[in-house]
This record gives sequence, structure tokens and C-alpha cells, in this order.
Amino acid sequence: MKNVKATPHDLCASDALAAGRAVLPQRRDIMLYITRHGQTDWNVLHKLQGSNDIPLNDEGRKMAVRANEEYAKLHFDICFCSPLSRSKETAELMLKGRDVPIIEDKRLMEMNFGEYEGIENSFSIPGHPINVLFKEPEKYTSSVGGAESFEELFARTGDFLNSVIDPLLEQKKDILIVGHGAVNGSIICRIKGLPIEKFWSECLGQCEIKRLV
Repeated sequence: MKNVKATPHDLCASDALAAGRAVLPQRRDIMLYITRHGQTDWNVLHKLQGSNDIPLNDEGRKMAVRANEEYAKLHFDICFCSPLSRSKETAELMLKGRDVPIIEDKRLMEMNFGEYEGIENSFSIPGHPINVLFKEPEKYTSSVGGAESFEELFARTGDFLNSVIDPLLEQKKDILIVGHGAVNGSIICRIKGLPIEKFWSECLGQCEIKRLV
């Protein structure tokens, strides 16, 4: 598991994601962390999970338990997670033994991949429509197969940052977000001001914690 990246980043928004962006306060005495849920059987099979409620497998639970030990010295006042069980159980195991409230928020659910949810090894299928989202995100400009658009994804995660995270940071709370690959990507892009072509550039390993603020 990788070490926590503890250097604060300048908070800005790229022109491509400017609409509805979260403007977060920069302070040295507050922390915003983000992590990704542990392993599931569908992760092992390289199947698109999206909004499907796929639970952690035994290895995923072990990952979360190890993270509980590895990050024991990090302070959290509150944790927010997706209502999907793989995110919720990861949060519960990572914070077991701590007096940290865990709050579910549906705006942290994984990106919906429409009719392509459940597809296995899409990268092995030349020209598969959903692959553009992962390989050339700047070209994913509208929904394919009923999948959620980037506009829709950024709208809901941006609303979460604006309405929930920003006020808590103003109160100097240390926060942990337990999310999913694409959801985390949208949050990281907003906070770090990354262009959409860099959407996947800071993907987190499972149960790896990254400091954002």
C-alpha cells in the first residue's frame, strides 16, 4: 500500500470543470482525505461494477483491516461513504475501534455505466463504446449505452463538495471520503483543477488514502 500523500495542493478549477465547482478553503490545520473501497470479486474479474451493489470479498476486507492499522495515526472527525456496500463496509472496517461517525451519501455512488455494467474485460473488445471513457476521457462528451455523463457525475459530486465538505472544512474538521474509482476521480479533478484528459491520472489503489487538503 502506498504512503499518504501529505502535501497540500493549490485549490483551483480548470476551465472545463468550472461550472458548479467547489471552492474549498486552504488551511494547514485541516485535512481532507479520500480513499477507494477494497477488492470485490468483480474487481478480480475486471467487470464494470458501476451502480451494482457488489460486496467486498475476503481479500477486500483484509485490505480494509490492514488500512485500519496502517493509517491509525491519521485523525478523522467524520467519514462520508457511498451507500454501496463495498464502500460502506470498507469505511466501517477502516475506522473500526474509532469514534468516527460514518455518513452515507448517494452522491458518492460510483458512476453509472448503463447497459455496460457487468461487462468483463471491455479493453479486450476492440472498439467497445465504453472504452473511450477510460482511454480517452476528453472524448467522452455524451452518454453511451445509457451510461452517466461526466457532466452528470461532476454535477452531483460538485454539489456534495459545495454543500457538505466546504462547510465542514470551514469548521476545521478532518474528513475522510470512502468512494469509488470514477467518483474519486471527479473529486480529485475538481480540487486539484485537473483537465478532463487527466481524469484517471491519480487513480487510487484500493484502501490507499490520499490527502487532498
